[in-house]
Parts: sequence; structure tokens; C-alpha cells
Amino acid sequence: MKIISIQNNQGIPKYKQIISSIEKTIEEGKLKKDEKLPSINKVCLEFSLSRDTVLQAYEELKKRGIIYAILGKGYYIKSTVVTIKQRVFLLFEELNIFKEDLYNSILENIGKDVEVDIFFHHFNLKVFQKLINDSNGNYTKYIIMPANLIGAASIIKTLPVNEVYILDQTTAELLNYPAVYQNHKDDIYQALLKGKYKLIKYKKMILIFPGYREPIGMKEGFEKFCLDFILEYEVIAEFKNREIKPEEVYIIPNDRDLVRVIEKSKLQNLKLGQDFGIISYNETTLKKVVANGITTISTDFRAMGKIMSEMILGGKKAQIENKCALIVRNSL
Repeated sequence: MKIISIQNNQGIPKYKQIISSIEKTIEEGKLKKDEKLPSINKVCLEFSLSRDTVLQAYEELKKRGIIYAILGKGYYIKSTVVTIKQRVFLLFEELNIFKEDLYNSILENIGKDVEVDIFFHHFNLKVFQKLINDSNGNYTKYIIMPANLIGAASIIKTLPVNEVYILDQTTAELLNYPAVYQNHKDDIYQALLKGKYKLIKYKKMILIFPGYREPIGMKEGFEKFCLDFILEYEVIAEFKNREIKPEEVYIIPNDRDLVRVIEKSKLQNLKLGQDFGIISYNETTLKKVVANGITTISTDFRAMGKIMSEMILGGKKAQIENKCALIVRNSL
């Protein structure tokens, strides 16, 4: 059975002709799952091709999940679905309600002929490294959310440089990679500036900043705002065992701390939006109704997913700062 055919002077690169030939043979039902392909050496000799040309074709099919390799034995058919033109490795730090919006936006905008596999590193560098090592060479694109993991950049650099995209947070070490990101330092500063007419009514601003998962830029922007406008402020690692004082306003990145602060205010018989204030991070539907409306600082995660999908589909290489906004509600 003839699997591969090559025609000279056709204007189509030889490696693409190899790919098309294998796809056509699969579609015709002549190649089944786990059947072996001709060896690289055999294809080279039959068509007088360089090893690199044949390897490029096989590796492209491997990245798309159509074939797989067994070391020392050769390449085999993995899937008979050839409509998938790209396979995307998507690595999040964790799944929560707003990251779910981001994920769904990517799926909605990236197209039916792109397959997306999602993984989570849970802010664990060893898990991060294992997932990237195991995926290397098996996907056409890699979308990575490195969070604030120290050492993540050097691991990312082991991936094919032209196939990597950075999502949500970027660093100076990752500036060469296309990205859709949040500028956390400027975002919080500009959001607080927009709400300054309300914030100046409070005696003290308090940022709850554990510093484990939160971007350091958030803390830097908060402190800069308070210093620029000579406002009393405090940065605390946790809210535990703290009493809320009247005329304090809390900026809360973590929703668990948001619940703790609201619960504590009820025990103290304090009225949110009158006796003290809250600004939460990351917009959710629930925050529109909880405690008569929670003020939020949030990027548009659905827009982030749409922009990233368009970059992948269009092969665009750019660093795009995703918009952020202050949504004022009754908690402030």
C-alpha cells in the first residue's frame, strides 16, 4: 500500500506533501489506529529527501495528535481524526469561577479544528515542571499561566520558542514571548485613582496580601497610591483575629478573605458601605448581589480569552495588556 506520494515542481513544500498524503490515506480508511508508518530513512531514500524534511512532517503530525512515536521502533497512527489542525497545551495555575470564564472564552473563540487540553500546576513548581516536560513536543502551541512561580521562566524556555504564549502574568524574563497579561501595579493604582473620591472619606486603607499567590505588582501599586496621596495604609498577610475599625476600607484579592471580613463585620454589627468599606478583586456574578453589591477591581477575563485565541489563530506575536476596571457598588 502506497502511503506517501511526492510530486516535484508543485510549489508545495515536501514536508507538507508528506502530511497531506498521510492525512488522505487515513481519511480513505487505508491506515488504522496503531498501524506503523514508513520509517524516516525509508521515506528519505524513496523520494531523495533530507532527514530533516521527513522528520518535520512526522513531528507536525505528532504535535497534532495524529501519530505517536515509540523510541527505537518508529511512528504509529494515534488518531484517525485529521480535522484537528492544532493542539493547544493550556496550563492554568488553578480553576476558579473567573478562570472558568477565561477558559470558556478560549474554547468559544479558538475554532472547532483546534483541540485544547487544560492542565493545572496549583502554584507548585515541581508540578509545573513535570507538566511542561511531559507535554514538550506533543502540541502545536503552548499557553502558559506562570503566576508568580520563581523559576518558571527557565522551565518555559525549554519549550519551542515560537510556540509559546504567556497568559495573565508576565515577567522581565518572559518579555520575548507573546502575551495577554494584566499590569497589576498600574491596574490597582488606576482603579484606586478612579475611586479616590470615595476612598478619601476613610481613615485607613488596608490591603490583605498573603503574598503566596498574589502578584507583587498589586502590593506595589497599592503602596504607591497611598504614598502619592498621603493616605494612612497597612498591608497585612491575613485577616485572622483582627477587629474591623470604623472608617477602614479593605482591599481584598482573595475571596476567602472576603468572606471572613464580611462574617466578622456581622459579628461586630458593622454596616458595609457605611461603617467600613470593601474592594474585592476579580468580578463574578455573585459579587453583584452579595451584601447589596461588592465593589471590584477586575480585568475582563472573557476578553483575555478572545484576544489569546485570535493571536493563536492568526499567528500574531505581540504583548497585549488586558483592560482592567473599577466597578463601584454599595460596599464602598
